[in-house]
Amino acid sequence: MPSYVNPEKCDGCKALDKTACQHICPNDLMALDKVTMKAYNRDVTMCWECYNCVKICPTQAVEVRGYADFVPLGASATPMRSTDSIMWTVKFRNGTIKRFKFPIRTTPEGEAAPDGGFESPADLASPALFTEPASLGLPEVFTLKH
Repeated sequence: MPSYVNPEKCDGCKALDKTACQHICPNDLMALDKVTMKAYNRDVTMCWECYNCVKICPTQAVEVRGYADFVPLGASATPMRSTDSIMWTVKFRNGTIKRFKFPIRTTPEGEAAPDGGFESPADLASPALFTEPASLGLPEVFTLKH
């Protein structure tokens, strides 16, 4: 489900020029209402559901209604970001709380290798994916012989 902002929790990132959710949204959907100084999702139909805004919000004001395969019906999922991990807290309808901790990428900004360390493929018309067969640990990509 698309993200939405709880206006009671949102402080507009202290009324700075650009909120954290605006900065991180890959589809440029988050906006700051200059009257209320609260963030909002300006087009929920275009939301990719990438959860970037949810994870970066310092006040946990951005929320999503999760799908049943991620969060059971009636439950909520709240992320808490630290410097090296994200702790997801899932609160179920019956009050049970479970927490899951996942590491985050620690590569400094601007230092990630765009090609992942793999050499460019010689044959750009090949049906193989960019890093195959090396990333699969195979000597060659399986193909059907005609």
